[in-house]
Amino acid sequence: MEAMVLDRPGQPLERRTRPTPKPTGFDILIEVTACGVCRTDLHVVDGDLPPHPGPIVPGHEIVGRVAALGEAVEGLAIGARVGVPWLGGSCGHCPYCAMHRENLCDTPSFTGYTRDGGFASHTLADSRYVFALPDTLDDQHAAPLLCAGLIGFRAYRFAGEAAALGLYGFGASAHILAQLAVQDGREVFAFTRPGDTRSQEFARGLGAAWAGGSDETPPRPLDAAILFAPVGALVPQSLRQVRKGGRVVCAGIHMSDIPSFPYADLWGEREIVSVANLTRADGTEFFARLAQRGVETQITPYPLAEANRALDDLRHGRFDGAAVLVPRA
Repeated sequence: MEAMVLDRPGQPLERRTRPTPKPTGFDILIEVTACGVCRTDLHVVDGDLPPHPGPIVPGHEIVGRVAALGEAVEGLAIGARVGVPWLGGSCGHCPYCAMHRENLCDTPSFTGYTRDGGFASHTLADSRYVFALPDTLDDQHAAPLLCAGLIGFRAYRFAGEAAALGLYGFGASAHILAQLAVQDGREVFAFTRPGDTRSQEFARGLGAAWAGGSDETPPRPLDAAILFAPVGALVPQSLRQVRKGGRVVCAGIHMSDIPSFPYADLWGEREIVSVANLTRADGTEFFARLAQRGVETQITPYPLAEANRALDDLRHGRFDGAAVLVPRA
């Protein structure tokens, strides 16, 4: 098998040939057909998240076909198409798992972070944590749904019944979520990097009622704002755009420090909440929703060997939508 390997955060990935692993227990071997490039992968590679010992293969928006089964696997057959998300496993017995909050598990595993992911031709995944995917999207267009879509959907539910919804950072997650919100009859207000007219036009093309820079004021107060950009300074900025009783949802796994701000910006029963990871129930609900009313993902494909270029293009905002690695491009 071929894999793009991270030896140490802050270094480029290296392309290596490795023995193809054999699945045991609940694991399945997946022949990867597409893997999205997520901002969380960027945080892993850049060292924004606490590093784990040993080399790792990033990538947690995986689509592929089952190539081999561990002896404990049930309900899957060779050749089945599956999607692999960020949550790679949970303990099942800690207080959070007992409360059906496995996204907060005390000893979780994460695809592409604590276990090898999909920047490769093959990967192993726990069969109990993979998803069947809707047939409405091909492999490359389905890949961003496995994190950008799933985390965006969880953040969307945290935003409540917001009729006026602000999205800060119009990347992979926001371009999926904007379509869901417009389908639900909500007004979407898209906030991009100041001066990024290309992304603003992209947002309007997906149904946004307004699009402007993150330093601008929208035409009406927001009921809720979701922050996908990992910029702590956006928290007080978005609070000032949210009406009394509104909510700011921080959807990223990493964010720069939040600067101090006047209590008056929070007062009026405004709230700041974070979204952590996902649950399998999120996936079940999300993909059932897409089977009824789909979305269109905009992708920029890259060969597997060009994973470093894809990460750098994401880092500098050189494309709209999502980047996807294709092992056999």
